[in-house]
Amino acid sequence: MLLDPETLLNGLGPWALGGLSLMIFIESGVLFPFLPGDSLLVTAGLLHEHLGLSVALIAICAFVAAVLGDSAGYFLGHRFGRRLFKPDARVLKTEYLERAEAFYARYGGPALILGRFVPIVRTYVPLAAGASGYHYRTFLLWNVTGAALWAGGLTIVGSLLSGFPFITEHIDVLAVVIVLISVVPILIHALVERSKAKRRAAAAVRSDAVRPS
Repeated sequence: MLLDPETLLNGLGPWALGGLSLMIFIESGVLFPFLPGDSLLVTAGLLHEHLGLSVALIAICAFVAAVLGDSAGYFLGHRFGRRLFKPDARVLKTEYLERAEAFYARYGGPALILGRFVPIVRTYVPLAAGASGYHYRTFLLWNVTGAALWAGGLTIVGSLLSGFPFITEHIDVLAVVIVLISVVPILIHALVERSKAKRRAAAAVRSDAVRPS
């Protein structure tokens, strides 16, 4: 059910808004990245009339949950740093934190906006910011901006898509497409890093070949 936003929201009934807010909060910074954040927001916007909720209410609640989630992640990182992570852990893998740290080191404060749109990264970037001692007031500014663009933007996109009967009749396909689109940045990053590793290995081989014996 967690991977099927339509079934999840319908199953929650009158608790749909609370359930959505809780999952956005958890995925945004409480160290559990395997929730359908992007597709959940778009689907909620798409089904807002069926759920008896206004688009504005969904967007506002998701925004608040996202801001609070990132803040929780920041304070976890500030308090515990890397001590929560282990290489062989099922959820709190060192690999995930290292990926977020690299993303944060590359983009700085804007990573808190860009990372919102990248699964897994959006969960751990706030923690990386907290662990690095990033100033909280500056963090909060980026956090609020990113949450508004992500939570509000995706909810509005979903509501706009509700005007297309084909999409409303194939929400399950839409959810899969959103997931695929959201992992594209991760795949691109992995391919780039793999290419860099191959070039470094090739350069090392050439260097060894020309080194005098």
